[in-house]
Amino acid sequence: MLRICTRTMVNVGMLYPYGLVKSCHLVKSVSASLVTGRYFTHQTGLPSLPVPPLQQTCEYYLSLLEPIVEMEELKRTKELVEEFQKAGGVGERLQRSLEMKARNTDNWSTGYALHYDYDSNRVPLVVHSNVGAVFPQMDFKDKDGQTRCAARMIAAVLDFKTMIDNETLPVEYMGGKPMCMKQYSQMLSSCRIPGLEKDSLVFHGKSSNPPKHITVVHNSQFFVLDVYNSDGTPLTVDQLYVQLERICNSSPEINAEPVGILTTLDRNSWSKAYISLIKDKINKDSLSTIERSICTVCLDGPIPQASDEMYNTYAGLQIMHGGGSQWNSANRWFDKTLQLIIGEEGAQGFNMSHSAADGTVFMVLADYVIASINRKKPEKILSPVVPLPKPQKLHFNITPDIKKYIEEAKQSMDIIAQNLDLRVMVFSHYGKKVLKDHKISPDAFIQMAIQLAYYRMYQRCCPSYEAASLRTFRDGRVAAIYSTTSASAAFVKAFDDPKKKNTEKVDLLEKAMKVHRWNTGMAISGQEVEGHLIGLSMLAAEEEISMPDVFTDISFHKFLDYRLSTSQVTSKSGCLPCAGPALLESYDMCYSLTNVDITFVVTAYHTCKENNAAQLIQVLENALLDMRALLAQSPRTN
Repeated sequence: MLRICTRTMVNVGMLYPYGLVKSCHLVKSVSASLVTGRYFTHQTGLPSLPVPPLQQTCEYYLSLLEPIVEMEELKRTKELVEEFQKAGGVGERLQRSLEMKARNTDNWSTGYALHYDYDSNRVPLVVHSNVGAVFPQMDFKDKDGQTRCAARMIAAVLDFKTMIDNETLPVEYMGGKPMCMKQYSQMLSSCRIPGLEKDSLVFHGKSSNPPKHITVVHNSQFFVLDVYNSDGTPLTVDQLYVQLERICNSSPEINAEPVGILTTLDRNSWSKAYISLIKDKINKDSLSTIERSICTVCLDGPIPQASDEMYNTYAGLQIMHGGGSQWNSANRWFDKTLQLIIGEEGAQGFNMSHSAADGTVFMVLADYVIASINRKKPEKILSPVVPLPKPQKLHFNITPDIKKYIEEAKQSMDIIAQNLDLRVMVFSHYGKKVLKDHKISPDAFIQMAIQLAYYRMYQRCCPSYEAASLRTFRDGRVAAIYSTTSASAAFVKAFDDPKKKNTEKVDLLEKAMKVHRWNTGMAISGQEVEGHLIGLSMLAAEEEISMPDVFTDISFHKFLDYRLSTSQVTSKSGCLPCAGPALLESYDMCYSLTNVDITFVVTAYHTCKENNAAQLIQVLENALLDMRALLAQSPRTN
């Protein structure tokens, strides 16, 4: 699974309309034990992603449709599924082709995901595809503190890069199984390049001449900063501070054309502007420098002041989109896999592209950076003994055609920024300790609370999922845990029914959580329905056979039309994950747990009048309180 995100497909565009299929932003956090090891030596020993049995997937699919489609639709779909999977039929043929593909590729699903969820997806990266990680607020409030913090952050990233390059980064394990570490080698020195029909990903970290520089953007002006000395050692914090100070002094607020705003355009418009840009050699060289850089560092200007209570919300918007064309949205290069963002008022974090790596991988880096910053006491910056070369500004020749694209980007970016509704709630009434004391899976419990909250708001169940990691398989990305089931529907419908006894409600909750845990096991073991069905449909398109009716059926559209996209991403350092909704009508919800509280970050779009992120958070808080009260009133027997 795969947004991994909304997608548009060839021939299958009718099957997956623009923006229909959901995204899997930040993957489910898991308790991973770490052991030191050279991780690429164990990659070949990882298993390949299996192809689930066709009958199993068909039966599983029908069961998942029960709470979200009408009876007549389900009856029709059952007939289509029976036709699809009958002996000697098209389903059997496609299954054999997929099994052959699985034998001949490292991961049959990831290739489809990258191509259709990212490369061919034409929505803007900002908000719609990229995700954010908000760091705990720092105590600086001025330019010097910002520059000092940025220097320490860059130094920490370079330390982490050394572990990646030397393959001394600890191998991660889940459930005793080693996890694929390939994404770590893709998160730095990489970039997404716009194309007319599809984008491409470029990786420079393992090239014969790997990059030794970062790009720094300040007041929407770009600079190239070499971060290694001539002897190959990384610059010290002192050296980085001096270089960043030079950049800030060399980039006053002037009426420079904000080229970075172009990366906020939809991919079709940006690809056309990109082609115009690279006709000029200066532009082409500047773009190449940005694309090859290890990462981009964004030294943001001030933003409207917010109270400490609203910091997470304002910082989340700052990290996700920069506030609009009048604030910091042009002080970005959203195509870069990793952007370090440091604001003057103490807001900081990462903006990250999903194309190259998943959220939990970035979160490991974020935790490392925050821990490194916190370990180092603020020191007096000393001037470097060895003179450093002055950072070079990147120049762009702006034609009237490019100027037109920039103005278009400003307008569309402002619409995107104004449309995103982001809310943060720290639920402090209890955390995972209370749930574990009840011998309850905290994640399954929270998922049922989310289901109950949605049902209370809309009096219906909706297609929803939780993202899970597939990294125990070679080149694995993410899979869907299906949160809406017949068991969850029975629970939420009974919860507020005065005719139902508490013991019956607790029993229904137990069953719903048990099904969710089973679905989780199926997803992380590679037995996911969505990825399998999409793989079969993609093969039908590749082999140019008539698209099976089961994939053009209304039930299949509804199955993929997720209205709730959820992800558990717990950070050791208190970093908050955030992502934009995949669809106009959908919510995105990231949450993290500690022993004593649960933090939720919910996003929606203002233009969808039916959705209300603030209300959903309030209803969710009440659901969590009511469910705990239910457990207190009717203790579980097991």
